[in-house]
Amino acid sequence: MWRCALPPLRYPTVDELTARAAALAARGRGCVRLERVGVSGEGGPLWLLRVGRGDRQALVVAGPHANEPVGGATVLRLAERVLADPRATAEADATWNLLLCLDPDGLRRNEGWLSGPYRLERYFRHFFRPGFLEQPEWLPDGAAAAALPETRALLRLHDELKPFLQCSLHGVDVGGAFVELTDDLPGLSRRVAHAAARLGVPREFGPYDTLYWPRLGPAVYRIPPPRRGAVAATVPAAAVESTWHHPRRHGTLTAVVEAPMWGVAAVQDPSRPDDRDAVLRSVSRALRRDAEQLARLLARVRPHLGDVPDAARLLAPVEDQLLVCPGLADAWDPGAAFRAPLPPLGAAHLTALRIAGRRIALRTAGLLHRLVTRAGHDPCGALPELDAFIDAGCAAYRDECGARWIPVARQAEYQARVVLAAFELAARTSAAPPPARSGESDWGARPAVPMHGE
Repeated sequence: MWRCALPPLRYPTVDELTARAAALAARGRGCVRLERVGVSGEGGPLWLLRVGRGDRQALVVAGPHANEPVGGATVLRLAERVLADPRATAEADATWNLLLCLDPDGLRRNEGWLSGPYRLERYFRHFFRPGFLEQPEWLPDGAAAAALPETRALLRLHDELKPFLQCSLHGVDVGGAFVELTDDLPGLSRRVAHAAARLGVPREFGPYDTLYWPRLGPAVYRIPPPRRGAVAATVPAAAVESTWHHPRRHGTLTAVVEAPMWGVAAVQDPSRPDDRDAVLRSVSRALRRDAEQLARLLARVRPHLGDVPDAARLLAPVEDQLLVCPGLADAWDPGAAFRAPLPPLGAAHLTALRIAGRRIALRTAGLLHRLVTRAGHDPCGALPELDAFIDAGCAAYRDECGARWIPVARQAEYQARVVLAAFELAARTSAAPPPARSGESDWGARPAVPMHGE
């Protein structure tokens, strides 16, 4: 009998992911295979863990964003869960294809905070996420012109597997859980609500990412097809082609499953705000103020970065984020000229915008902090100001937003339950569905393996 491993106490590193997947393959007696399917930009292997022998393929992509490590814990949990109860996979005539980490180079750059202690200040001081053009899920120039080797490896998997379902595993640093779909998947919103309630994970009813996107149900949104010039283009993921939409030619439904690290209860507040415009003005002013302060700090720091290792890789996202700040502040400011109309905003939306504005600023400050500390000295005296900025922003997340840490085991269990629910629902509705199963899925309804206190 296959026995599930203990729940993760912390996020796995790249090397730990590979070692644990190799151990699963060694114990799997032929139904588990670990295959190298590509290389990263720095030459590291991309590993695919395959579980099952069915003809229909499900693809799960972990680690598409470097600072979102929950997906690694989730794919290991999924493999254990499928091996412990293979009945549904056999009924669906399916094979699970679990990509352990799409951006291993970026994940390695986050190892300064992966093992904990999990405090917001530690996370942002060791934060790394590459610039937009180095994020492997995006196809700004189309699939044929994909430049990153990680992207090309994922595109090859799409064309080789032709999966009926693709799940992309993401993490929200501060906020709540939500799901984005390329097509409707009736019943998923109820499953998301069930999993979130069982595990104490807040759902996000108005994410910044989905501000202009259609709502399919509470905390479930439809990803619009890429179309330049649309209002949705204020969100980068909707402005360009992506690996979320690319496999639709094969009939693939993609689910982007977001799990929060620090949860905020107010992101699921359904009430209407008393003074929407006052909140929007406050958020816009804060973003402009923070962006101006960080731009001044960057100007002080930049002349001293000539010999700093990895400086160009750290500078790219700083410049990307400072570039978008004025446009975002104008988009949210009720008094800005030529501002596109905002959709109806509830209290949950306003909380999400407040979190998003602070997130951009803190990520930028964290990257600048890494640049200065890597230099080994602080000739321009920027470090005390950056420390104060990060400490104040993290304190505001806790004191004003009520951000609380969600243990890794609960993040991974929530995400695994949503993926398993999406698998069951997609298998039923896609070609050659398996026999109907009555009631709630055994996977989704069963109690989680015991959670640790963290």
